[in-house]
Amino acid sequence: MRYAIVIEQAEKNYSAYVPDLPGCIATGDTIEEVETEIREAIAFHIEGLREDGLPLPLPVSHVEYMEVA
Repeated sequence: MRYAIVIEQAEKNYSAYVPDLPGCIATGDTIEEVETEIREAIAFHIEGLREDGLPLPLPVSHVEYMEVA
């Protein structure tokens, strides 16, 4: 499956979350680090859902960029 992630810059680091996996978050000092961390968080989150016998949420979020004047 392919999940959308959102990366936000904070004062001194970056954070990321997955809209389709509530509670799945990560932080890192750089964009590259937070991407690695969120990938691991997704895997861990999915593993936990499977172990608990819960269904995996379908990726339904859609990401677009819009130009604004």
